[in-house]
Amino acid sequence: MAKYGYKILVIEDDIQIQKLFEISLIEQNFLVKICHTNKEAFNNFDIFNPDLVILDLGLPDGDGKQFIKQMRKNNIKIPIIVVSARNNEDEIVESLNVGADDYIVKPFYTKELIARISSALRRVSKNDDTSLIVKDNFQMDIEKVEFRISNIPIHLTPIEFNLLRFLMQNSGKVLTHTNILRNVWGINYQNDTKILRVFINQLRKKLKRIQIYQSI
Repeated sequence: MAKYGYKILVIEDDIQIQKLFEISLIEQNFLVKICHTNKEAFNNFDIFNPDLVILDLGLPDGDGKQFIKQMRKNNIKIPIIVVSARNNEDEIVESLNVGADDYIVKPFYTKELIARISSALRRVSKNDDTSLIVKDNFQMDIEKVEFRISNIPIHLTPIEFNLLRFLMQNSGKVLTHTNILRNVWGINYQNDTKILRVFINQLRKKLKRIQIYQSI
């Protein structure tokens, strides 16, 4: 399963495990946001707009299950995978009952983690009509990570794909530079308008070349 374009929010307070998550997920072309507490995750959720959450239970400001309960109370249905050292049946069952989609016990194999993430994203995509975005002669399949113009496949880099995805999903809305940067590159790039201009121009040139070629 091609994975770029998907954004994962990791809620974990252990610095070494944070680094393990970050390295493993970025290697698979996921976009990653690390939060240390429930509060930080709540504050950044709408800004980052993740496709999936990885959550530890033992957080500095309370049990991670509180985050799950609040997400489900707000009718937010994205997959939540608990990754915790708590290895007892009652804890696992309670986490699943309050709304977690999966539970992995630490220590874990990174390949298993990636496989479970991919499985969770596939399940969501099968039930999500927004996995296919159509605008005029542009067609984007988020699940297959494919983009076509007039049914002709167009190669896009991971960042180009995610940028165009965000723009197509928000077609007709007024978007600020900060909003685009936060959603495509992450909060650490929210003031880097130069990188946004470079990629916007690059994307425009690529799409323009294809449309000129079609008209010949």
